[in-house]
Amino acid sequence: MFPNIQKKDYRVLDLIRQREIQDSVTHIILQKLHVTENLISRLGLEKELNGHSGCVNCLEWNETGQVLASASDDKDIILWDPFRYEKKLVLHSGHRGNIFSVKFMPKSNDSVLVSGAADCRIRVHDLTLSESIFTCKCHKQRIKRIATVPSIPFLFWSAGEDGLFLQYDIRTPHVCKSNDHSVLVNLVYHTGCYAEGKCIAVNPRKPELIAIGANDAYIRMYDRRMIKLSQIPPSPSIHDNSNGGNISTYRAGKGDPDDNIPLGSAQYFIAGHLRSRDGTRSITTTYLTFSDDGNELLVNMGGEQIYLFDINDSNSSKKIFGSSWRSPGSIEQDQRLDEYYMKQNDVDKTGDFVDKNVKILPPHVEEIKRLANEGFEQQKYSLAINLYNKAISNCPTAAVLFANRAAAYMKRAWDGDIYAALRDCKTTLLLDPEHVKAHFRLARCLFDLNRPIEADKVLKSFKQKFPEYASNSACRALKMDIKEAIDAGKDITQTRQTFLPLSEYEQEWRHNTIDYKMRFCGHCNTTTDIKEANFFGNNGQYIVAGSDDGSFFIWDRNTTNIVRVLRGDERIVNCLQPHPSMCLLATSGIDPVIRLWSPWPEDGSVNEREIQNLDDAASANQIRMNSDPFELMLMNMGYRFPVPQHEFSDEDSEDQHDQPITQALNCRPS
Repeated sequence: MFPNIQKKDYRVLDLIRQREIQDSVTHIILQKLHVTENLISRLGLEKELNGHSGCVNCLEWNETGQVLASASDDKDIILWDPFRYEKKLVLHSGHRGNIFSVKFMPKSNDSVLVSGAADCRIRVHDLTLSESIFTCKCHKQRIKRIATVPSIPFLFWSAGEDGLFLQYDIRTPHVCKSNDHSVLVNLVYHTGCYAEGKCIAVNPRKPELIAIGANDAYIRMYDRRMIKLSQIPPSPSIHDNSNGGNISTYRAGKGDPDDNIPLGSAQYFIAGHLRSRDGTRSITTTYLTFSDDGNELLVNMGGEQIYLFDINDSNSSKKIFGSSWRSPGSIEQDQRLDEYYMKQNDVDKTGDFVDKNVKILPPHVEEIKRLANEGFEQQKYSLAINLYNKAISNCPTAAVLFANRAAAYMKRAWDGDIYAALRDCKTTLLLDPEHVKAHFRLARCLFDLNRPIEADKVLKSFKQKFPEYASNSACRALKMDIKEAIDAGKDITQTRQTFLPLSEYEQEWRHNTIDYKMRFCGHCNTTTDIKEANFFGNNGQYIVAGSDDGSFFIWDRNTTNIVRVLRGDERIVNCLQPHPSMCLLATSGIDPVIRLWSPWPEDGSVNEREIQNLDDAASANQIRMNSDPFELMLMNMGYRFPVPQHEFSDEDSEDQHDQPITQALNCRPS
């Protein structure tokens, strides 16, 4: 029999020979050769396509990849031949506002396009007639996204900033009247009058599943088979487009009038630390997309990081703290949560987790760990985290690696790092329940996440389990800090308030959310609300996303490490659309051009658009995300601010938990 080519790294010639012998493996070979490490390392600018006179807000490949559509602030839609670098068609859309989304209708021979714009209009264009054959004005605010799915040639969906997500069937006449039943989801009914729709995506393998993003941290996925389409809500008597929000208060936060969305039809996702996030920076979902196999959901969070969710984890525990946190001693007992985190690290659910702990690392992993520890000692925390990521991808059941990465996360303290450290502490304790520093760091993380009551319980459990460390200076200092925070009423679970009305269903959906599977850091997404993130490669081997610094980032999907950063725009990169079958990437942003990126020949040419220091670029973006407008202006003028270091009151000694700890339990890795 033929060997399994999916599990072996063949040379290209071997793969081509295999394709000649066994025709059935052609698709698998195309997947393996679509985007490879070598091709990514040679990716560079191939061509700039000039034709628009404004920001290019959206890009879309047709199904075969022979045509690229673009739309812009100039209100034109251009179809390009990406291989001849020529315009095939310039379509004057008829829109009176910036175009934010354009899609080919499936199975239409690329002759039907759908566009949505800031004029609150959706237009369906017949390219053979070069005119609009359908115009919808049901939305009362800007339309940010259009969605289609390859297997359904007659349906499309829209997301509008009026909080409405509409479904259209081009086989039937559409009348923009209040009695028209085209509303799939009305977020205003569930989250209040300020709800805004930002993005929408349909699962390519299970087209009944639709995911939507709004101007909050929750990702919502619905089974549309269970939803009864509802009527367009009454228009508000006063409407002000300048305020950026929907001011209609009809049934705001009171739920659907006819129970159109059953309780069991929705599943919510959220990065755990965003559930009770404090601070003034708003969180908005700017883009989401399903993986090619339909099992994962990639989300670009405005004001935060990029997250990958497993949509099939509905039976696993949803929260790492809050109501699911029963007691500090439940770390080993919370089986559902345990299984969730072990699944994220490719550990079989069955069996004893402790038996799976790898105490003696393979030589190559031990060397990576040594380099990571050196980076930690030199306070190069991002470098250390990247190396621990690589080590964990090679050895996903070694407690020491998770414990060390947690320490590095706590020191770096980027957005979401403390919560990521808490997750790593949990995983460490699953594999090694006697790990002293993981217990202590768990309490520290909860305290830093403004949960002193839970931190107090964990710290008491720590002192009972390890009484020899109860008098440690770091332990005493943390105990005092926790007591002070509790006395001052700083526990976020006790002080959190909901200022907007939420429907009963919305409260239940938010209670049963699924946490993220992976996190990708380094870009900045605060300035525009159309910034995309996409899978690159048929197997989703890489993640790509634009940034406010004019660059776009490429991450390795398995390690979550940044592998390339390229300069894609003079100001901001918003759109990145990979070619469906080639290693070709189309990008656009504030510049009125589209840029095509493909692998360069191996001739020693210097790529002047490549950012060499990846850690510096990522650190600068972290500062940018947390800067006030004046600091941001200075950064754009070329000023640089020092990277803030997360301060702890305790210093660590070597992580040998069988030795006395005289200083702290928190910092130095193993």
